[in-house]
Amino acid sequence: MEMNQYLEIFLEESKEHLQACNDKLLQLEKEPGNLSIVNDIFRSAHTLKGMSATMGYEDLASLTHQMENVLDAIRNEKLAVNPAILDAVFLSVDYLEEMILSVENGGDGKKDVSDAVEKLVQIEKGKPDEAAPEQTAVTKPVQGSQQYDEYEMTIFSQSKEQGFSAYEITVSLREDCLLKAARVFMIFEILDGLGEVIKTVPSVELLEEEKFDQQFTAAFVSKEKAEMIKGAIMKVSEIERVEVQELALQVSEERAAEITSAAASETAAAAVPEASQPVQAAKQATSSKTIRVNIDRLDSLMNLFEELVIDRGRLESISRDLNNLELNETVERMSRISGDLQTIILNMRMVPVETVFNRFPRMVRQLAKDLNKKVDLQITGAETELDRTVIDEIGDPLVHLLRNALDHGIESPEERVQKGKPEEGLLMLRAYHSGNHVFIEVEEDGAGINPQKILERAVSKGILTEQAGVALTDKQIYELMFAPGFSTAEKISDISGRGVGLDVVKSTIESLGGTVTIDSQEGAGTIFSIQLPLTLSIISVMLVELEQEKYAIPISSIIETAVIKREDILHAHHQQVIDFRGKIVPLVFLNEVFEVPGEEKTDDLLSIIVVRKGEKTAALAVDSFIGQQEVVLKSLGGYLNDIYAISGATILGDGQVALIVDCNALI
Repeated sequence: MEMNQYLEIFLEESKEHLQACNDKLLQLEKEPGNLSIVNDIFRSAHTLKGMSATMGYEDLASLTHQMENVLDAIRNEKLAVNPAILDAVFLSVDYLEEMILSVENGGDGKKDVSDAVEKLVQIEKGKPDEAAPEQTAVTKPVQGSQQYDEYEMTIFSQSKEQGFSAYEITVSLREDCLLKAARVFMIFEILDGLGEVIKTVPSVELLEEEKFDQQFTAAFVSKEKAEMIKGAIMKVSEIERVEVQELALQVSEERAAEITSAAASETAAAAVPEASQPVQAAKQATSSKTIRVNIDRLDSLMNLFEELVIDRGRLESISRDLNNLELNETVERMSRISGDLQTIILNMRMVPVETVFNRFPRMVRQLAKDLNKKVDLQITGAETELDRTVIDEIGDPLVHLLRNALDHGIESPEERVQKGKPEEGLLMLRAYHSGNHVFIEVEEDGAGINPQKILERAVSKGILTEQAGVALTDKQIYELMFAPGFSTAEKISDISGRGVGLDVVKSTIESLGGTVTIDSQEGAGTIFSIQLPLTLSIISVMLVELEQEKYAIPISSIIETAVIKREDILHAHHQQVIDFRGKIVPLVFLNEVFEVPGEEKTDDLLSIIVVRKGEKTAALAVDSFIGQQEVVLKSLGGYLNDIYAISGATILGDGQVALIVDCNALI
């Protein structure tokens, strides 16, 4: 078979399964007795094994097969989850990720996995050295082979009071069963006629999508006998085995008293049908409403639409010049439709930051282990969406910030206890929208930043003089940490201290049109805040004129526009400044910065645009304002990549090229 046509699908699905394994393993570490988590990991490993074998990647298949054996032993309660087992499975997932990456980069996916396989084999055999002394025994489920929460147990109890019996039904389909979802549907049709389904493992959605092995379990209440239920299900073809076990329910005296009360009786009467409604609703077949689209196609679509935006601007310009009523109406309608189309296309390119955040829990776990620290990572706002171009670039800066927070910020458990803090440090990663920006914050409750220490290190490295440092505020001192080669680490390690990190973060974020700021309180913790634009391709700008040339200033950088008198210009530190709302702001004449030829202006009034970068501001003097417009940001290309204070260019409606001013570089 020609496998190349399936390679892309294999890679996408493999990544999804490995991410699921990582997430579930972290969950299992917190709940070692939860066998449903083990079942989920087992299913992902089993699917990955099948796909790898089909595609001919033998090393992948052999490692996942051995992983599957260990997981199978855990779910059958032959092995108990302990740190040694978790470390071995985590190592296996690391190897699998490396092999998938090798395949993605055109490699053969081969890797020496003998050490990981050997560890798993030893664990499966139950070697004494692998049984860690602090091993956690598998917690027996409350009733039956599945875990039931309090709500489900209440339903069982109330059903029993009304004369129903509670059963746990395990159905195994034959290996050669072709239409598993159809068989599941037929079984549920039978069960609906005999009683009510309370819960299924896996969920109904996964059963419908055939995302399960040959076996599933259903919790069921009915007035029928177990033999009768089993016989009815066995009439469905392609079923290998059915086990029906009655759940032995223990009702406490307090609970029995509640149930016999009138109020509880009313609740009991309503509980069973209510519980079954979601299951019945989920049984209705749902067609897939999503498709996988190659990102290159979306990029092509975006490029074509950008050309359309340029032509739209040209049409609007012609329409204004001709002043034809019908043409104006048509152009207005086209502008509205293209505006809606622009929103749809931009949304298609939006990706949840979850795709980046997903890899951090695993990284933080390993790093905390290496540093002998206890850390609770809390992630919020993972559903926040960003343009794919931004998503591709933001991963590395966040890795630097998280490593910095763990190494420099959060103290060792012993230090935290001495300071009266909880032994476990809190590390928060959150994302949220605000206007046309997305904010990503990394916060920890560690030692905070000592401004004096930062200042001393900056002076010793020659970043600034001791005299200059005296006048700096704490926030300005924190900014020194972004200087190239700056590090406060006393000793160099693999984690930090090599003088690369925060300067990389700053340069990467600023190249995306964003900013990064630090806020800290000594002894209480630190917050790194990143502000990013929602999208990089189509931006709103203020068009301005300098002599005969037109320039575009991004609206996201502008605080306001104003007209001032030339006599209001002041001088401070040999530089022209203005008093802007009680604050001294540097004044920059753009025609001087960009060396625009022309006569020196002597007008009494001066048009200025006040722009910001973080907490810093500047006033840009221009000849005149043209107005606000949405433009397509185009790169200047490889030959012109070092032009000072210019981030790109755009084509205007009249065909002219306008350069886009980089306010960050100017400030």
